[in-house]
Amino acid sequence: MTSLDDLPIRDDLRGLTPYGAPQLEVPVRLNVNENAYRVPEAVAVDIVQEIARVLPSANRYPDREFDALRASFATYLGHGLQPEQIWAGNGSNEVLQHVLQAFGGPGRSLLSFTPTYSMYPLLAQGVGMEWVPVPRAEDFTLTPEAVRAAIEEHDPDVVFLCSPNNPTGTAIGLDVIEAAMEAARGIVLVDEAYAEFAHDRSQTALALLERYPRLLVSRTMSKAFAFAGIRVGYLAAAPAVIDALRLVRLPYHLSAITQAAALAALRHSGEMLARVDQLRQQRDRLVDELAAHGLQPHPSDANFVLVGGIADPQAMFSALLERGILVRDVGLPGTLRVTAGTPDETGAVLAAVAELTAE
Repeated sequence: MTSLDDLPIRDDLRGLTPYGAPQLEVPVRLNVNENAYRVPEAVAVDIVQEIARVLPSANRYPDREFDALRASFATYLGHGLQPEQIWAGNGSNEVLQHVLQAFGGPGRSLLSFTPTYSMYPLLAQGVGMEWVPVPRAEDFTLTPEAVRAAIEEHDPDVVFLCSPNNPTGTAIGLDVIEAAMEAARGIVLVDEAYAEFAHDRSQTALALLERYPRLLVSRTMSKAFAFAGIRVGYLAAAPAVIDALRLVRLPYHLSAITQAAALAALRHSGEMLARVDQLRQQRDRLVDELAAHGLQPHPSDANFVLVGGIADPQAMFSALLERGILVRDVGLPGTLRVTAGTPDETGAVLAAVAELTAE
């Protein structure tokens, strides 16, 4: 049988491994920042009914422009946004890929501040553009001065700012985004996948869109709307940016079923955000109580906590897994990342950590 090494794949793909986190069936799964709560029954019923409404027409292609969904996203986001300022895809990763396909490519560069979302360099490689990682401060924060200096030094075509940042949970101030916009000659995208979990939801880059026509703000339904299995991401930007993204999308890229499911879920945004508030409480509980056990959890505006001060992360990862708890080793020395779960899941993590630290 022909092996991967025998195939004429691109040279820059040789030796790589696919992106992915462990998918293990354990009682407490807190490793990939999923929403710990299942879709509420009333919401699920509404989604099923909406899908049933469109299913008989599945012999026809879906609405290529997903007009109803764009209007619903614009209403949900607020800030005076109009449907022509909205884009969507099969998860925010596809939306980010569209951005790099339109504004990146060979001979161009993508800059971001590390550690950050591990898909950024993979997406850059996928379109043949240069990846420019700039280290964050020791506490993972960014200042306007640092961002401005990095952009002026490297002159990237595209800048990605992750806020709250994955895997650190660090928020970015609007002054940092403003500094990036003033220094960058190209596109600046703020990845707000975890924005609904922030302590102050008003501190969103959406508030700056009217002033900066080359600013893009991406979101996802995977986290706040418990839609990780449905795959819906979206983006707000100037209408001209949306026109550029149309040039690179595949035809009919959002299925009728995906559009129907997302529309129904958005009708229940209040109920879903109430679940988000519960997860925010569990995140803060993790920060407070892990610190009491002598660890060093970093402040987080996301639905996870990066926990520092761990002498042997791999040993603790394995010990937690033996107890049926799956967390994430993101490769940062002395740390593990723990997703906020239900009260029972949080309690299981804290009890296990208390036992392990006592040992």
